[in-house]
Amino acid sequence: MITKLGEKVTVLFQKYMPDAFVFAILLTLITALIAYFWLHASLLQIIESWYDGFWSLMEFGMQIVLIIITGYAIAISPIIKKGIDKLTLLIKTPRQVYFFVVFSSAILNMISFGWIVIPCVLARELALRIKGVNYPFLIACVYFGGGSWVTGLSSSIPLLLGTKSNYLIKAGILSETIPTTVTLGSSLNIVMMVVFLVFAPLLILFLIPKSNNFKELNQMLESTDGKKELSIKEEALSFNLSTPSFSDRLNNGFLLQGLIVIMGLTYILFHFYTNGFELNFNIMIFIFLIIGMLLHKTPMRYVIAMKRSSGNISGILYQYPFYAGIMGIMLYTGLGEKLAQIMSSVATIDSYAFFAYLTGGITNFAIPSAGGEFAVVGPSIINAVKDIGAGLPAEEMSAMISRASLSVAYGESLTNLLQPFFLLLVFPIMGAGIKIQARDVMGYLVIPFLIFFVIQSILVTWIPL
Repeated sequence: MITKLGEKVTVLFQKYMPDAFVFAILLTLITALIAYFWLHASLLQIIESWYDGFWSLMEFGMQIVLIIITGYAIAISPIIKKGIDKLTLLIKTPRQVYFFVVFSSAILNMISFGWIVIPCVLARELALRIKGVNYPFLIACVYFGGGSWVTGLSSSIPLLLGTKSNYLIKAGILSETIPTTVTLGSSLNIVMMVVFLVFAPLLILFLIPKSNNFKELNQMLESTDGKKELSIKEEALSFNLSTPSFSDRLNNGFLLQGLIVIMGLTYILFHFYTNGFELNFNIMIFIFLIIGMLLHKTPMRYVIAMKRSSGNISGILYQYPFYAGIMGIMLYTGLGEKLAQIMSSVATIDSYAFFAYLTGGITNFAIPSAGGEFAVVGPSIINAVKDIGAGLPAEEMSAMISRASLSVAYGESLTNLLQPFFLLLVFPIMGAGIKIQARDVMGYLVIPFLIFFVIQSILVTWIPL
């Protein structure tokens, strides 16, 4: 029954869901209309807010691009390919592929959501080697498992609350930091991690489409006219002159790149020695870059690997600014704050976490960035929690704020299953060389969304922090 429902939903998404870029344009216009009719913002104010926000994700967008292509460059190195070949000896059926991909995506994204590139490559390679894998459904599996990032080391909102002199403290909304032991280390978050690591891979087995009308990756790949692609090493050597030359020795030598790798590894060790196990986008990109250079050995091989990795990132480059523009409308017209105030006004001491969860989920459609969203709705939600818990001891108040903040984060992450913003991280790798759109994948995620919505609503409301 659930499987048939999922298949019907998938057909509906394929029929009615537009391209991801059209989706971003529609969201822009809808957000602008709400600001105009509900808040009575002027058209010029809305357009100015849109433009001012348009550039606010430029750094984030470039970080996403770099983490995708540096991660992909590692994945297509010879040593990783050999490892995947060995893995296929253990994983032999489509069901095993789906289960393993969801599990590996969940556990890797708990380290950093930038690591989603690793299960993307793994899933693609398994799909090439194992017959009978429904490839659009497999993409959905990677994306579904990736939602675990919100419980892990790169979860934006808990990290913000634990940062000294953060903007909430500077604004007087918080009096002190809330350590990650209270948020990420809480019973609530640990239970949520178990749900992603244990329940999600098992759930996906019950959602495997029964229909045989699906496409495998090998069927979807565009024709290469029978030409076998050169290996990276072969392509690098093909650029050599017919006679030995100094430039070719530099291009294909180990020494120069080896020195850079030594410098890079030295800094990575220094970073973790001085900062502890602190992961952020910049250090993640740097680690991926240095490891990629190490695995590919020579400058020319790494140049070719990066070129191959960069062939499908256009969606990020031109769509992220549009989502940043939507965020600008929400922020600068006061629409995001207004939404948070309404949700908070109906909350009680028993229901505030659920309403924070709803706020995070709804706002995510317009601001699909946890940090950006919390900057808009976080202050109003925290102030509402302080009013609801007035008179409680400081420790209990801190726990309430932590629960509300985690709830926003969980809601924000879950509704990613219904909008294609972060699919832009997955498609550059899993969509390379094939024709596929968000509508081919999103329908498979509706049933997981509904089931997880019920589970997470219960957990944020009743599980002790």
